[in-house]
Amino acid sequence: MSGSALYETFARAPLAFDRGEGSWLVAEDGRRFLDFAGGIAVNSLGHGHPHLVAALTEQAGKLWHTSNLYEIPGQRRLGERLVAATFADKVFFTNSGAEALECAIKTARRYQYVSGHPEKFRTITFEGAFHGRTLATIAAGGQEKYLEGFGPKVDGFDQVPFGDIAAVEKAITPETAAILIEPIQGEGGIREVPTAFLKRLRELCDQHGLLLIFDEVQCGIGRTGKLFAYEWTGVTPDIMAIAKGIGGGFPVGACLATDEAAVGMTPGVHGTTFGGNPLAMAVGNAVLDVVLEDGFLDEVKRKALLMKQGLASISDEFPEIIESVRGTGLMLGLKCKASNTAVNGALRQEEMLAVPAGDNVVRLLPPLTVTDDEIREALSRIRAAAKGLSEAAA
Repeated sequence: MSGSALYETFARAPLAFDRGEGSWLVAEDGRRFLDFAGGIAVNSLGHGHPHLVAALTEQAGKLWHTSNLYEIPGQRRLGERLVAATFADKVFFTNSGAEALECAIKTARRYQYVSGHPEKFRTITFEGAFHGRTLATIAAGGQEKYLEGFGPKVDGFDQVPFGDIAAVEKAITPETAAILIEPIQGEGGIREVPTAFLKRLRELCDQHGLLLIFDEVQCGIGRTGKLFAYEWTGVTPDIMAIAKGIGGGFPVGACLATDEAAVGMTPGVHGTTFGGNPLAMAVGNAVLDVVLEDGFLDEVKRKALLMKQGLASISDEFPEIIESVRGTGLMLGLKCKASNTAVNGALRQEEMLAVPAGDNVVRLLPPLTVTDDEIREALSRIRAAAKGLSEAAA
């Protein structure tokens, strides 16, 4: 055996962290990094949040796992709270975003099947999308780099160009069951879908008997300044997949649906061993305790404005490095003129963490608990990185 015992599927940065404190990560060598990567939008309340730590440790002392053969009180509670806060009537808990999407796709197909349309199984998706790494979700995402070498693409997904409503209309056939879209593409480069486009998708779904599925794995749980991004648009989906932020760092996902959409999901048609386990549910409930507190989301919106204004100023100062600023709430992207890999590397030199994305974008996904001072510190480090790259290119 040579090298690491691990699959070599990650091009990891040469960094290992010993502990986290709020918006900061402390490396094994003692360096402190300002974390605006957030474990890729996962650490919604930062590192070591006392309420989450208390909830997890208390539950760990009582019960870890029983399986879904029995009632799980924390699951029922978290499900009821998500239903109360959203369009949904039903929730299925998973361990990840990809699993939540698998459940969403199966829910849509099953709805059509029990409604007397077994021929309807296809889902329309959009270029630049990312829905996970399972065989079905890489087919849904449609990106060649993720599909290559894994055999025939799973059937049932029809890709159309981002933002092209005529292409959507043309793609609808008697076999179409659903339309799946991220209200804001994350991996695709913090690309927001215009409200008018989402409204038209809703109309097309209603007109053709299709289900509208939103993927809010990355943009949900307060990331945009509302609990879910769809709330900004007035457009309600039939099914929604969530994950990342709901666990605050613990693996949790969920598929939310209306009663009508979930009509086919009856005993035995879908399942999970670990999904909705007591540990995950304790943390998910603790995350909602914080995010649903009066004024919390208003603070996210206020801090987002502070950050976006600061980023716009840096973009104006160094247009040869940063072309523009994208995004909503604390889901922000720097559309780079320089290589986003270079910008991300320069930020790491300034001991700040961010996440590259498609369309030559660097994502900034700080904890929703980030302070004004930490935002100002981040802006200072981003400016220093941009200045360094600008001087090096001169």
